[in-house]
Amino acid sequence: MEDNKNTRDSNVEEALPAYNKRYTYSDYLQWDDDEERRELIDGVPYVMAGPNRKHQKILGKLHLQFGNFLEGKPCEVYLSPFDVRLNADTLDDTVVQPDLIIVCDEFILDDASCKGVPDMVIEILSPSTASYDRNIKFKKYLQVGIKEYWIIDPVAQSLAIHILQDGSYITHAYTCEETVPVHVLKDCRIDLTKVFAE
Repeated sequence: MEDNKNTRDSNVEEALPAYNKRYTYSDYLQWDDDEERRELIDGVPYVMAGPNRKHQKILGKLHLQFGNFLEGKPCEVYLSPFDVRLNADTLDDTVVQPDLIIVCDEFILDDASCKGVPDMVIEILSPSTASYDRNIKFKKYLQVGIKEYWIIDPVAQSLAIHILQDGSYITHAYTCEETVPVHVLKDCRIDLTKVFAE
């Protein structure tokens, strides 16, 4: 979810990935996450910066609204860190940890991860992740067919919702004062005034 480190010191421990190689989920599981968390996209590791307080506050409020709506329903909501293996049935070289996901197919879930494509993904931007979330992840989520991709900007207090339609994303922009529909969840609406409230 954060910046890619293209170069590393030559004395980096063996447990950490070299950034000039391609990796799979089995490699990813061997890395020591005590120092830094990572994601893999098409075998390339990306280092994830730790979230700040504002990020976590927004994430908690989103989770609360989604969790309340989904109580007693078949779809489930999951928070990061939770591995999402977007191509687990083929190369298994893409592992992301979106801030929040909605999964309506229980058969792609196991105790450790989501082994497939969630119905919906939400990413909350930080200065170090904005380009990554809006470009690299955007292209990957479109490629694998994620139906709904939300990008939340805490600084601008805005939301961009990308809805998959005929192989492309149609984008809808919202401000912090609106209540917005969730396209993959019938009758679900998220109150952004509560999400962005201080």
